[in-house]
Amino acid sequence: MKVLVTGGTGYIGSHNCIDLLNCGHDVVVADNLSNSKIDVIDRVKEITGKSVSFYKIDIMDKGGLENIFRQHDVDAVIHFAGLKAVGESVTVPLRYYHNNITGSIILFKLMQKYHVKKMIFSSSATVYSTSDKVPYTEDTNLGATNPYGRTKLMIEEILRDYYASDKSNSIAILRYFNPVGAHPSGLIGEDPNGIPNNLLPYVSMVAAGKLPELSVYGNDYNTPDGTGIRDYIHVTDLSDGHIKALDKISEDPGLYIYNLGTGKGYSVLEVVRAFESASNRKINYKIVDRRPGDSAISYADPTKAKTELNWEAKRSLEKMCEDAWRWQQNNSK
Repeated sequence: MKVLVTGGTGYIGSHNCIDLLNCGHDVVVADNLSNSKIDVIDRVKEITGKSVSFYKIDIMDKGGLENIFRQHDVDAVIHFAGLKAVGESVTVPLRYYHNNITGSIILFKLMQKYHVKKMIFSSSATVYSTSDKVPYTEDTNLGATNPYGRTKLMIEEILRDYYASDKSNSIAILRYFNPVGAHPSGLIGEDPNGIPNNLLPYVSMVAAGKLPELSVYGNDYNTPDGTGIRDYIHVTDLSDGHIKALDKISEDPGLYIYNLGTGKGYSVLEVVRAFESASNRKINYKIVDRRPGDSAISYADPTKAKTELNWEAKRSLEKMCEDAWRWQQNNSK
């Protein structure tokens, strides 16, 4: 199968390219490199022994994107591309709405024009209402609390309507919880530009001495140690969920929604202790005020993915930290 991966040099996209190639698929990558580096393409080849077709293209570039569909007989699309920093989305919401939603519509229109029926959309647990009880099932009330999450939710709604208009389409919407870790080779991992937005890369940079300390947002939540609890999933487990979802939409057309998480939550301080153990480094941190909109506890009920996709997360928090630290050490420029 020839698979177009938008955002394929990014953190999750690059891991998925590896798995797609290892499963025998042909891979075409479209990425504007705004939050990734071109050497990812060489590293994917080093790991797999196989090449991808790479295009430096923004999904807002209709002409450039259409050129890919003209040159390649695309069978399926995995759509990762988009702006993804929650805090930044609050500051520049119009940029997020314009890029994420308009870019997706451009992509979907081209898929329609070139009769590409199969797609996996990279959604997020941020689409859920934080007022609902955990664990979150796929039927939990929706209600994103920031512009980033709302773009994901709006794209989900667009895909529901698109599927309803033409049920020959086959679409999987995957709601991620908190991807962490890195490829066990140490060649591919999370490499954000500037200060990281997510916990584990921030902890990793503190351990490496690149940042002085971690800010822990609140220690007065109703949790065992007072810090927020989240569901952390190893990025390779997450990538495997996409492979299983691609098999599903290929064999049994429909519109599917799945949580991809471990079903277990860890507090910020538990993650810090696990990373200290993996790195044998002390992680300095300070307690600061809560962030608006943050919930005390968030973790998945992944039962549906296990039942329908025969998928479940296998890697432990310790493994997530070990792989993240290996990546940090190998790429501590």
